[in-house]
Formats: sequence, structure tokens, C-alpha cells
Amino acid sequence: MNLGDPNYENRRYSAWLAYGQSKLANLLFAYELQRRLAASGSQVRSLAAHPGYASTNLQSHTESVMDKVMAVANSTVAQSAEMGALPELYAATSPNAFAGAYIGPGGPFGVRGYPQVVSSNRKSHDEDVAARLWELSERLTGVRYLS
Repeated sequence: MNLGDPNYENRRYSAWLAYGQSKLANLLFAYELQRRLAASGSQVRSLAAHPGYASTNLQSHTESVMDKVMAVANSTVAQSAEMGALPELYAATSPNAFAGAYIGPGGPFGVRGYPQVVSSNRKSHDEDVAARLWELSERLTGVRYLS
């Protein structure tokens, strides 16, 4: 997570790297939000969810070789966009979706299947990076969260 240059102003932009960093930032922020909510005594819960590999038009905007490969994968590996929406619905409505949970497809490699609580990357649990991301978010948006 490059918190020193989150907007790629001083390094070469890579769409896939930026995408991955944005997903990591989402998890870091969601977990940090849950820690802060719990510390404040709030009953509000923070959860995170991901759609797995859902067949959408995400890969169809350029003519790169990687995008062509992804288009083939869309038709063979990916689940429907409707199935991809289920983890978010599960996170919002299921009594099994506990505070701080990460919800995603329960199938092989987490790319497809019905939603369940899943584990996330080790980097997403780095509390120091999460706290620094929180501070950066407050600075960049001019908003003090939970104050």
C-alpha cells in the first residue's frame, strides 16, 4: 500500500495495480472503521464484501492483450453479475454477517459461489497501515470521521 503517493502523481500508473490497491484500501478502512466503532461503544457494524469474479464490462474498455484474456475468462470462469451481487446483499442482511466480517463467494479460490464469511489477505489486517490510511483519508477529504 503506497500511502505516500495514493493518486499516482509521482510514479507510473498501472490500472491493475491501482485496482488492487483500491481493494486493499477498502479492507483496511473497513477493518479500521470497525475497530473505531467498537472503541466508541457504537452498535453500528462495519463489514466488507467482494463479488468474486463476476462477468461484467470491467475488462472491456481497452484493447490490451490482458483485457482480451479477461474477456475469455469472463465467458468461462466468471459467475453472473447477479451472483456477484449476493455477497453485498448477504453482508447487509444476514444475521451471520458479524461486525468486522469479510464476505465473498465460498467456492474455489473465492471467485464464484454462494456468499459466506471468508478470510482476507494478511496485508489487510495491518493495523498500523490501516490507522495511517484513516489519517490520510481524513486529510485528503477534510472530514474527521467519528468525531
